[in-house]
Amino acid sequence: MRVAVFLGALVSMACAPESRCGPSSATVARAIDGDTVELEGGQRVRLLLIDTPESTGGKTDCFGQNAAMFTAARVTGKRVQLTYDEAECRDRFDRLLAFVTVDGVELNRALAEEGLACVLYIAPAGQARREEFETYESQAKTSRVGMWGQCATVTCE
Repeated sequence: MRVAVFLGALVSMACAPESRCGPSSATVARAIDGDTVELEGGQRVRLLLIDTPESTGGKTDCFGQNAAMFTAARVTGKRVQLTYDEAECRDRFDRLLAFVTVDGVELNRALAEEGLACVLYIAPAGQARREEFETYESQAKTSRVGMWGQCATVTCE
């Protein structure tokens, strides 16, 4: 009996419950741009707390292509973990709002630290981590990393 209970507990831990917002993991079919990815099945995910320069719809903002290539190289075809701020699951375009982790690295954070994204806080989603992301952006600006050292105008600022 104890073995059965123990095995049941292991199975339930291995199969993490899905969020009310969406899947806890999925495979990325493609990167739309630096801050939006499309999962297999067509669902789009907007990365929480960041905004990358534009690279779609005919726009070619400074460092937009860099951010898009950074995201594509890290997540396309890979299984990612999705973490949500349960306060707000979707944006006005019906995209899931999530922190995306791949190979143990949170993509949202990496984009901010590498100077490829500005902080974008739209209440209430991401409130608990807003200050953390503002610190990443400030450090990238001070160090003149990525767009902060190479763009005359940072369009997402």
